[in-house]
Amino acid sequence: MAETSKGEKIGAMRIDPKLVRELAAMLDDIGLTEIEVADGERRIKVCRGGAPQMIAAPTPVAAPAPASAAPGEAAAAPAEDIGGTPVKSPMVGTAFLSPEPGGKPFIGVGDSVKAGDTLLIVEAMKVMNPIIAPSAGTVRKIMVADAQPVEFDQALVVIG
Repeated sequence: MAETSKGEKIGAMRIDPKLVRELAAMLDDIGLTEIEVADGERRIKVCRGGAPQMIAAPTPVAAPAPASAAPGEAAAAPAEDIGGTPVKSPMVGTAFLSPEPGGKPFIGVGDSVKAGDTLLIVEAMKVMNPIIAPSAGTVRKIMVADAQPVEFDQALVVIG
């Protein structure tokens, strides 16, 4: 790349240190391990435990790795087909299964729910967002644990 008289590279991405600090603070506030922002073709990715990365082209997103078995447990069998409709997270945040710490969970496997019933809460940036049932049905599976970080479009609950 060519350089200007000040030694700056022409076409190089300028990094806003204030933005990087704000993104790093968001990682701690929300409990994430990485965050990425985009402005056209330019992207900034901040990861906890690593240096910021600048990516000039879109990065393909790989499917998440299956959860490994806890120590002392055998590896899980292939995923069972439980049927039903997954209710997905509309945002990145932390899932809470009850309205308050130590409280009774909103739902349990086998419970009947009506359209509009609160299934759980996703907290994002200190705002508690209720996740509601899109339709009536029976809770087939709860896909997250209490206080677990969740990603956008992650399946939270299966209703059948």
